[in-house]
Amino acid sequence: MTAAEGDGDDEEPIGETRWVIPGGHVPVDSTGPEPEMVSHDKLCVLNTGSEMATLEVTLSYADGHEAGPYPLTVAAERVRHMRINDLIDPYAPPLGRDYAIVVESNVPVVVQFSRQDTRQAENATLSTMGYGE
Repeated sequence: MTAAEGDGDDEEPIGETRWVIPGGHVPVDSTGPEPEMVSHDKLCVLNTGSEMATLEVTLSYADGHEAGPYPLTVAAERVRHMRINDLIDPYAPPLGRDYAIVVESNVPVVVQFSRQDTRQAENATLSTMGYGE
């Protein structure tokens, strides 16, 4: 799952070490059975390399407050999904507030963001790639 570089002898993991998602907002209300229909934001992290990815996830709010960093690991050549709602330590992020996410990793990874909004019976889901550098 790595991208070949140069003459093919050197393989580099696909991705970046810093990702930013500016549009976070976990709705407070949900409609439908728990846990599958609880409104949530989610990070999907793909580690294409041969080394464990050690990440720090930080949430930044409009009032200048930051939450985190929240530690996260992704095994080599694996994908991991993590709901923002499930972050607990150092403390649970408040629901219903706009925030941005910064993900920093020791190795290149690929980060995707998704939201499930079930505040009404007509549910909505969206997904987008983060900005990586």
